[in-house]
Parts: sequence; structure tokens; C-alpha cells
Amino acid sequence: MKQIEETVKPYDQNFTTMVPTGFVKFFRTCLIWQAIRFVLINIKMIIVVQKSH
Repeated sequence: MKQIEETVKPYDQNFTTMVPTGFVKFFRTCLIWQAIRFVLINIKMIIVVQKSH
């Protein structure tokens, strides 16, 4: 662990945020995909709630 702490510098250029690819940007802005995800998440929530009752 000491060796890792010595070699890793927290504010080095390697620790920048990831830049989304075109594929990721498409899925973040596609309304059809967001609607599908919305429906799937709601179905999962309904199943969890039904199991608790």
C-alpha cells in the first residue's frame, strides 16, 4: 500500500473526468431510450413493492 501511495499523485493528469463518447451522448439524449428505461425501472419498482405486501 505504501508503494501505491508513493507513485500515485492525486492531481496528476491521469485523474481527469471521463469524456463521454458519441454513443453515450446519443443514449443520454434519445427520448425513445429514456422512455424505455423509465418503463423498465417502474416495472422493477412495482415488482419490489408487490413483494413487500
